[in-house]
Amino acid sequence: MDSLKLEIKKLLIEALDLEDLSPADIDDDAPLFDTDGIGLDSIDALEIGIVLRKQYQLTIAANDERTREHFRSISTLAALVESQREASQAANETTRKGE
Repeated sequence: MDSLKLEIKKLLIEALDLEDLSPADIDDDAPLFDTDGIGLDSIDALEIGIVLRKQYQLTIAANDERTREHFRSISTLAALVESQREASQAANETTRKGE
């Protein structure tokens, strides 16, 4: 999952124009939306959601209470991507068995 975390960091740096940061500057567990972490805001959260949907075909429900927790850090974003990948693969395998 380390390569996934690195990929997400690069996506965020590019999408949010964080040129002053490198992937190494972003701790995997640092809060993304806290002044003790990266210090992103709600507009950044929307952009992250768009980028993740495009890159990983994620389904992100705005009214889901867990969404806030998924967007807490790079680690939680990577876990979200991984869990949806696994769910998608399982669904595809079930579909293939049913054919």
